[in-house]
Amino acid sequence: MLSYIVWNPDEVVFHLGSFSIRWYSLCWLLGLACAFFIVKYLYKKEKIKDEYFDPLFIYCFLGILIGARLGHCLFYEPGYFLSSGEHILEMFLPIHKMADGSWKFTGYEGLASHGGTLGLMIALFLYCKKTKVNLWRVLDMIAIATPTTACFIRLGNLMNSEIIGKVTDVPWAFIFEAAGPEYAGVPRHPGQLYEAIAYFIFFFIGWYFYKRSQRTETSKKVGSGFFFGLCLTLIFTARFFIEFTKENQVDFEEGMMFDMGQLLSIPFIILGIACMRGGKWLRKLGAQ
Repeated sequence: MLSYIVWNPDEVVFHLGSFSIRWYSLCWLLGLACAFFIVKYLYKKEKIKDEYFDPLFIYCFLGILIGARLGHCLFYEPGYFLSSGEHILEMFLPIHKMADGSWKFTGYEGLASHGGTLGLMIALFLYCKKTKVNLWRVLDMIAIATPTTACFIRLGNLMNSEIIGKVTDVPWAFIFEAAGPEYAGVPRHPGQLYEAIAYFIFFFIGWYFYKRSQRTETSKKVGSGFFFGLCLTLIFTARFFIEFTKENQVDFEEGMMFDMGQLLSIPFIILGIACMRGGKWLRKLGAQ
């Protein structure tokens, strides 16, 4: 027992009067801030006008949030959220109807990374149609920065003691005391930390290839789709295998060979490999 990490952090970072700042929200903000400054730097390096950068953050923020929320509701709990008008309302508003009939502000409890990725892709398509910036240039630049945001989001999950791993006896196992009595005292895989570390490494892999593309003559330039494909392939391949260390998130996953997270990862992996191969039809699709 002494060799395991007993994990029971306070979910709140600090209070400002009656308003509290939670670790999960802070990690989201830090992740988005990192991506903001990285993409701003890349826009400057790629000589894209500042006026085209200004609306990008709004498109990305709304695309990720709406996509992640709808992804969770529709992929993981459709039976609940589509069962009544009140539950449909919970999909879009950060509130939850209590057993006594009252409404409680809860924030958006339940966000799916696959839905967030799809929402981001749709938002970037709309952004590029509006600004006329080449779609593949934008996708590649966003992809270089994305692993930093993904890393912070998973750290937020860790601070929330959610997305719990399976029981294990590895010496780095976590005992998630705050996850509920059924998890307390039992060492488990810190799947959130596995993903956060992987995404941290993936950022430097993408950054290495970007810097290399600036120094050498190569077809793997921003706008080729390579960086977008690399990001999708690395992140969702890692997600696929790390899922084996996690407990199922919803009951219907029991007895399935692959859980919902793995099934949803497969199309993104295929798309990522196709983009890395630099298919002309993919670049033509985003040409302006």
